[in-house]
Amino acid sequence: MWDFPLLVFAASFVALWSSALAGAFFKRVRPLDEGLRDDFAVVQAAILTLLSLLIGFTFSMAVSRYDQRKNYEEAEANAIGTEYVRADLLPAAEAAKVQELLRSYLDLRVLFYTTQDLQKRRQIYTKTAQLQNDLWTVVQTRAAAQPTPPIALVIMGMNDVLNSQGYTQHAWWYRIPVEAWALMVLIAVCCNLMIGYGGRRPSRLLLLIVPLAVSVSFFLIADIDSPLGGVIRIQPQNLQSLARSFTPN
Repeated sequence: MWDFPLLVFAASFVALWSSALAGAFFKRVRPLDEGLRDDFAVVQAAILTLLSLLIGFTFSMAVSRYDQRKNYEEAEANAIGTEYVRADLLPAAEAAKVQELLRSYLDLRVLFYTTQDLQKRRQIYTKTAQLQNDLWTVVQTRAAAQPTPPIALVIMGMNDVLNSQGYTQHAWWYRIPVEAWALMVLIAVCCNLMIGYGGRRPSRLLLLIVPLAVSVSFFLIADIDSPLGGVIRIQPQNLQSLARSFTPN
């Protein structure tokens, strides 16, 4: 669900507005004692403050993960570009093979960022793993036959290429915990129940305001936190720029 921000918005808006209407209905059944109104207002303000803090902290978590994914995209481009240059330290035939494999690998990494189709993404994962094995086999074979400092540089560069992809994948899997979402939704529902119950003459139009504001906040958090389904997505600008700079020898 969290990979579909519009669904998060719709579901949260319906749930929160229904909670506010339920609170207003319960108020008609059992009105709030005027002697308890001041205490009720204190509790209502406290829980609304807690909700705002949770939304703020969760939004900060989503933004930090978004920035992390951007940084790893840049790191991947740097690692691939460096290894492409270091491949010239290999014998000519092996250098050409490694550079050809790196160009194919780079194309796959661009597709990783731009493809949303799940079936195509599974194919990308399979092809990426195969190309990584092919790249490592070439440099490992040369390192075993010729363990020199220049070849060691090539090995180190290839290690950076493979590691950067792993770091990127980890950042895409590392999301806001479901438990954090559940806590926010629970407190938001309680807030809207109290808003509906505590209003002196609550109207349906006024009861829309808080559910709409909170739902928009949930939508934005889910959108930023979703690498695949969001409107705000990482564009592989560094990888695409590197791909344009690659030309066959």
